Amino acid sequence: MAKQKEKKNVNKILTFKGALCYGLGIFGIQMLIGMLNSYQSQFYTSILSADLTICAVIILVAKVISSFSDPIIGSIIDRSNFKSGKMKPFVAMSILPFAILTTLMFIKINFPNDILKYGYITLTSILWNIAMSFADIPSQGMLALLSPDSDEKSVAAGISNTMKSIAVAAPTVIIPVVCILTGSATIGTKEYLITAGFISVLSIVLVGAMLKTSKEVVPSKPNDATFKAMFTELKNNKMLLLTFLVYILGFGRNIAMNIAIQASAVLMKEVSINIGSISIELAGENLSVLLGIGSGITSMISIVLAPVVNKKLGTKKTYLVFGIYGAAVSVLFFCLYVFAGDIFRTVPALIIMQFFIGFMFGTHGYTPMIMLSDTVDYTEMTTGRRSEGVQYAVLSLGVKLSNAFSVFAGVFIVGLSGYVGTMTSADITVHMQNVVISAYWLIPGICTFLSCIPVFFYKIDGEVKEQIREFMAKKELVGTISNEQ
Repeated sequence: MAKQKEKKNVNKILTFKGALCYGLGIFGIQMLIGMLNSYQSQFYTSILSADLTICAVIILVAKVISSFSDPIIGSIIDRSNFKSGKMKPFVAMSILPFAILTTLMFIKINFPNDILKYGYITLTSILWNIAMSFADIPSQGMLALLSPDSDEKSVAAGISNTMKSIAVAAPTVIIPVVCILTGSATIGTKEYLITAGFISVLSIVLVGAMLKTSKEVVPSKPNDATFKAMFTELKNNKMLLLTFLVYILGFGRNIAMNIAIQASAVLMKEVSINIGSISIELAGENLSVLLGIGSGITSMISIVLAPVVNKKLGTKKTYLVFGIYGAAVSVLFFCLYVFAGDIFRTVPALIIMQFFIGFMFGTHGYTPMIMLSDTVDYTEMTTGRRSEGVQYAVLSLGVKLSNAFSVFAGVFIVGLSGYVGTMTSADITVHMQNVVISAYWLIPGICTFLSCIPVFFYKIDGEVKEQIREFMAKKELVGTISNEQ
């Protein structure tokens, strides 16, 4: 028994250390994405004095336009033949310009008129999203190449999903700290720029660590992919289509994250925290730290728990359990907030309800990544084709379209409520709160339920996963024998 265990450890390809380093790289890239998704619209309205509803439309158009770069990027990746790997070279080439562009997005420019201002917002939004794809597609695609063993990839996916969830929320913690250091109760031009610069440097370091330690071991020959190939793949690959639909139908799941800054300013009042001789003032958008306390703890618990539950129940059942629970509590708490009286509008009530809502987030990023990683192997097993670049480009397209609809819906609804970035708590009305809470809880709950529908038809689970594991093991053995000969 001991010898068998020792042999299993010796043959392990993707170690925990390797999976952790991969997760840190994902953390770096996703922290840049989180910075812009969380603060882009707030920066525009509070620093550039832009209209939120106009910004919502511009961001939607920019994200949809830039989404068409994904199949081109996927095609470039699939046609590549670098000695250092298929995905790693593109991550290495993309991280520096992506980080620099993220920092530049938070530089204040005094525009002489609205045409130049909104033109600038449109152009930079398109460029940023294209840069994001060049970093995001290959970094996510690396997962399928790190090991032929689905269990090892599941561990890496669990770690990277945890890192991703922390990363996208990290800017909402870093900015208040920067504000404390600069002595500002609210976020100004200086605070935005310092935070963006710090996050950019940290991201470059973390991605560098991932590139140094990660190794692509699954053989993958270059594919003659075209722009049309991605849509053909989506049309003919049912499992890929189902994964894509999980993102599209569930687009509203991320609205709460995208409008957390505005929601905190609308739903909560200014807070003064005294710790000994230190007094910390939190107001406006910085109140997102308090609003996130409720869901932050349970989100992390559910994210860590998701891989454990997935190993016991399988991909399909795990997603359905978390999804249906999340939909139910989100809709329930929305109704309590709007219809059940002022007690449910207090800060303690918000934190408690957020605490229970947080359990729904464990599978949002984890399960689709597992589904797609398995789909890559399943496609090779059933058709003989392996095209990570195209399939992960489809995933990126789904993520970007989902995020585009999410940002648009959230920011547009907040804009319709009448909120602007320079408002104080005295300006907030009950009607404004009801409108914002519908975007913050109700729409995410409904979309979470809708995202469960495609999972009912997903079949790469149980016995099929075992078949894939056996296929990949044989492939690895054949590759080893060929290399020895």
